[in-house]
This record gives sequence, C-alpha cells and structure tokens, in this order.
Amino acid sequence: MTDFIKQARLGVQGLAPYQPGKPVDELQRELGLTRVVKLASNENPLGPSPKALAALQLALANPLELGRYPDGSGFRLKQAIANKFGCALEAITLGNGSNDLLDIIARVFLGEGDEAIYSQYAFAVYPLSVQAVGATGVCVPARDYGHDLVAMAEAITTKTKVIFLANPNNPTGTWFSEADFHALMTRVPAHVIVVLDEAYGEFVSDASALNGLAQLGRYANLIVTRTLAKAYGLASLRVGYGVASAELSGLLNRVRQPFNVNSLALIAAEAAITDEAFVQQTRALNDAGMSQWLAATQALGLSCLPSRGNFLCVDMAAEAMPIFQALLREGVIVRPVGAYGLPNHLRISIGTEEENSFAINALARVLNQQVDG
Repeated sequence: MTDFIKQARLGVQGLAPYQPGKPVDELQRELGLTRVVKLASNENPLGPSPKALAALQLALANPLELGRYPDGSGFRLKQAIANKFGCALEAITLGNGSNDLLDIIARVFLGEGDEAIYSQYAFAVYPLSVQAVGATGVCVPARDYGHDLVAMAEAITTKTKVIFLANPNNPTGTWFSEADFHALMTRVPAHVIVVLDEAYGEFVSDASALNGLAQLGRYANLIVTRTLAKAYGLASLRVGYGVASAELSGLLNRVRQPFNVNSLALIAAEAAITDEAFVQQTRALNDAGMSQWLAATQALGLSCLPSRGNFLCVDMAAEAMPIFQALLREGVIVRPVGAYGLPNHLRISIGTEEENSFAINALARVLNQQVDG
C-alpha cells in the first residue's frame, strides 16, 4: 500500500490538522446542557455591524446574484478601505480572513533554505505557514510573554526573508510600542519583509499606540494585515486585507486566488468598514468586560497577562486542562493554550456582561470544587 504521507512535502508531513474549538451545539448534545456560553474564539459578542446586516439583507433580496462569481478584484471593498485609510487601491490585497494573507505571504517569499522569524507564544499560523512551504522557522524566546524585538533583530541572518509580528499578540494579548517597532525596523535589512499582524488593532483605544498603516510610507518592506472577523463581527464570512507598497501587493496578488473572498463577505465588509460607531460600541463593551474579568480573576486569586485584545490569558496556577474540561461541563467553552507552551493558562474571550457573569460564576464553582476535592 502506498504511504501517501511520504509523497507530501517534508514540511507538510510534520504538520497536524488544525483543531477547532468545540461547537456549542455539539457540547449541548454531548452533555445535555440547556445553556452554553462560548468564550473561546475571540468573536464579537455583539455579532456583525448593523450596516453589514442591512447590506446583506439587501443583497439577499436578489438571489440570482448568488449564482454568479464574486468580483475577483474586490474593487468596491478595496475602494472602501482606500477611502477609510487613505491608501491606494493597488496597495491592497484581500484575503479569506487575515490567515489567508499570512499563508500567501509565506508562499510568495519563503522556500527551502529560507528563514522566518517569529516570537515564542505568537500566533500559531506563523510557524505552520513557514513549515508548510519548507522554510525554517526561527522562534525567538519571549520577554514577559511578549515580543522581544531586540532579540528578534539579533536573530536576523543572511537566510532571513520574513519577520512576523503580532500587535496585539494572540493568545497572550501583549503588545509593543511604536518606539520599539521603529528601533527594530532600523536593524532590519531592506530586503527582509516585515509582516505586522494587527488583527486586534481596533481594540486598542490608546491614540499613541502603534498604527501599522501609518508606517507604510516610511518602510517599503512592511506589510500590514488586518481582519474584519473581530471588531467588525464578520468571523463567519472570513474577510481580511493586507496593505503594503504597490510592488509587494502586486506580488501577493499574483498568488492570491481570484475568488478568495465570497460575494456576501465583500458586501458585508464594504458596509462594516464604514461603521465606526459600531467599532466604538464594540470597544466600549470590550473595555467594560475586560474590567469585569480582571476584577473577578483577582477575587478568585488568579493572575492574567496584560492584554490589549478582546481576550485574557489567565494563569490557573496549575495544569489548565482539568479546569477547561470542568468548565465544559458547566456549559462554558474557553480555549486551552498548552499547544503554545502555556499549559497552565486558559485564553478567555470577552463576552457580554451577562455572558461574562455566567462564565465567572462557573469558574468560581470549578475552582471551589478543586479545593474541596
């Protein structure tokens, strides 16, 4: 019998399929639960932007359009992005979520013999995409659970082709300053591509925080990726975008599939990206929920990593998997992050005030049961 694993690229042979979080309906069915709160995937608890919903409803009134292919160029969405951020249309690349863009970047710029640098505890897609194309990942030890940009600069070699940065970072929620970013960029050779992943950038309310899009005119080797899955509430539609120089974007668009963003996603994203009031509402809800969780975890004797995302990485002071499993039985889905090298932590997304309260009460019961047991 043929061993097809050996027919795959060496990098692919060593990969494992992505393990998604447990769906709500599956957990209800397994455990007979009537109420489940999912705080595992950093989704917007408000759902989509109202402008996006209105645009989708209008589109669905003409169902014949669903039988046609999407606009392969995504012109109208690109125009909305360009109008919002003051960039050129040719600077934009659209993706099936920002994950798609990260994968495209790896396929365009990396291959066997090349190196890509990323931080310990950084988003898992970076090493996966690097390994899949046969390149070598260089994981730089974190500093205080976040990016050590000085050490990352020191890790650059003649084989370095790409540096992946996440700001804020998932799953830790950590971030770095604009000054530290500039200090790094002065040490990066002009031919090395720097990818600044700002999937959670809309949750940062500090006006002095690093804004990657504002740096594009300064650094020709910079690519900024963003998504509408988080703050804009379009997770199920999978739409993201990258902005870079016209030359870099042109290379990405050579590899991008022509219909990688579906028609409904294009329509919803075009409307959502103009809905700044919704983003402000989302940020306010997230700030309140973050305070709610910080107060609760402190009262429970737990510590959290500082976070600028819409989630917290909570130190359970012991192996987290038993607590994760116990929370499932309570009807609460969170995210274990042992695969990131954080076996004692759980990543908990910020929900509505009521969802947070439900999960906090469940966590208190679980911790009390552990003590009693």
